[in-house]
Amino acid sequence: MEAVLALAIGVLTASGVWLLLRPRTFQVIIGLSLLSHAVNLFIFSMGRLRPGAPPIMPDGGFVDPSRYTDPLPQALVLTAIVISFATTALFLVIMIAARGLTGTDHVDGREREQ
Repeated sequence: MEAVLALAIGVLTASGVWLLLRPRTFQVIIGLSLLSHAVNLFIFSMGRLRPGAPPIMPDGGFVDPSRYTDPLPQALVLTAIVISFATTALFLVIMIAARGLTGTDHVDGREREQ
């Protein structure tokens, strides 16, 4: 399970960085989105991946903390998903406005000369 998750995080990070280095704004936005997903998976994996384990410990007595998952990374990822969605929507609106003003969707505002 950990190897598959590490591979998924690596692929998302590599794809996101590759898209960030592209000249078009839409590819940059998708790259930022992929990077945010990779970071969310990384943060989520820090809370111990245990299928079927409850996230909250019961009150009273001694409990074994290794049987429970940490709820803090889950809350952080949930918040990060909402923030990344709002940021992506803002970037898309800015991209559409910049496309209307400059007539191109390149990051530097100019088409490549050939």
